[in-house]
Amino acid sequence: MNSRKEQLEAFNRLLDIMDDLREKCPWDQKQTLETLRPLTLEEVYELSDAILKDDLLEIKKELGDVLLHLVFYAKIGSEKNSFDIADVINSLNEKLIFRHPHIYGDVEVKDEEEVKQNWEKLKLKEGNKSVLSGVTKGTPSLIKAYRIQDKVKGIGFEFANAEDAWKKVDEELAEFHAETDLDKKEQELGDVFFSLINYARISGINPDTALERTNNKFITRFQKMENLALDQNLKLADLSLEKMDELWEEAKKNE
Repeated sequence: MNSRKEQLEAFNRLLDIMDDLREKCPWDQKQTLETLRPLTLEEVYELSDAILKDDLLEIKKELGDVLLHLVFYAKIGSEKNSFDIADVINSLNEKLIFRHPHIYGDVEVKDEEEVKQNWEKLKLKEGNKSVLSGVTKGTPSLIKAYRIQDKVKGIGFEFANAEDAWKKVDEELAEFHAETDLDKKEQELGDVFFSLINYARISGINPDTALERTNNKFITRFQKMENLALDQNLKLADLSLEKMDELWEEAKKNE
């Protein structure tokens, strides 16, 4: 692996390249914070995919793309005389030191859970008015629910165990099935999802990862179905549900 000196040299070279691109490349010159935003989201999702596949070479590549965007934002910030990459890093350094008093201070903690609880309490000391103020509006709903639950857990608002959390799932399911009004039924379904996410989290399962793996598994199986149908000179759209089920089971066997 690279030495710290080599790592710093590589980062310095990236900053020099960013300066060149911003000065000389027509595409890079036109970019703004707003135009980069959707591209950044795309890069983060590509990194997420690589992580789920446990593809280390692809993770390295996608990390580079994400890092490029971070440096790009900082470059634009410096052009606005608002902040530069040093300001970004120094701000992060100070935050990390403040939120880890068990490392940089005299606070003692016994486990990871106590670290997380201290983290949320320290955020309130920094000026956050609510434990949930750090949950961004643009976060996808499933991840947002997980983050909400994880944050309130930091101040002790949590079921005692997974079994108690599952009782809440049963309760919400019963309310969902009992409701007949469509609008209210939608609300009850939201409660079911929220309680299922909570149960998964307490059980040590990341529900977003679990769902994404199921999505990928479904895509793989369905595409195998399509190939099986082609091999038999069939079109899926023309088949009965029973025949498609047969192909589905055959696709599962071939995994």
